[in-house]
Amino acid sequence: MTTNNDQILINQIKHGDTNAFGQLVDRYKDLVYTLAIRMLKNREEAEEVSQDTFIKTYKSLDRFKGDSKFSTWIYRVAYNTCLDRIKKNRKHLNDVAINEVTTHQVQTIDNALDKLEAEERKEAIKHCIDKLSSEDSFLLTLYYYEDLSLDEISEIVGMTSNAIKVKLFRCRKKLATILTSHLEPEIIEYYGRERK
Repeated sequence: MTTNNDQILINQIKHGDTNAFGQLVDRYKDLVYTLAIRMLKNREEAEEVSQDTFIKTYKSLDRFKGDSKFSTWIYRVAYNTCLDRIKKNRKHLNDVAINEVTTHQVQTIDNALDKLEAEERKEAIKHCIDKLSSEDSFLLTLYYYEDLSLDEISEIVGMTSNAIKVKLFRCRKKLATILTSHLEPEIIEYYGRERK
C-alpha cells in the first residue's frame, strides 16, 4: 500500500505539487536520518546529509523508474550521500574499535542494563550497534530495523546478495562481541541468528 501511495505522490510531484513532496519527506525523514546517523555517528552531519538526500531525491525524481520500491531508491541515495560525506571528511567520526571498550565501561553498562525495561533495552542495542563501523551499523539497521531482504540491501549498497550475507554474518559476530558484554543471552540469540 505504501508503494502505491509513494507512486501517487511521485506523480503529483512531477506535476508540480510541492505539498506532495512534503508528504514524501515526512514519510521517510526519520528513516533517512536513522541511516545517516548510523553511518556518520554525528547528529549535525546526519541532519545535513538527510537534507542533502531529499534535495538530491527531488532533483532526480524524474529518473526514478519504479523498477524497485521508492524506499529502496531513497535508501540508496542516502547511503551514497553518506559515503560522499565520509570521503569528504577523510576521517571516521567517533568509530570505536571493539577492543577499546574497557572493563570499567563494560561493568558500568552491565549494572545499568540490569535495571532497564524492554524499550530501554532497544535503545541500548542501538548504542551497541553504534560502536560498529559505519557500514556495519548501516547494514544491521537495514536488516533488523527496516526488515529489508538481502536482495533489497544488495540493491541499496551495490553488492551481491551473497556478499551482503557474508558481511551481515561478520557484522553479527562483531555485534555479538559487544552484546555479550552488555546484554542478556536472549537478545544475543535474536541478533546472532540468521533470517532467511
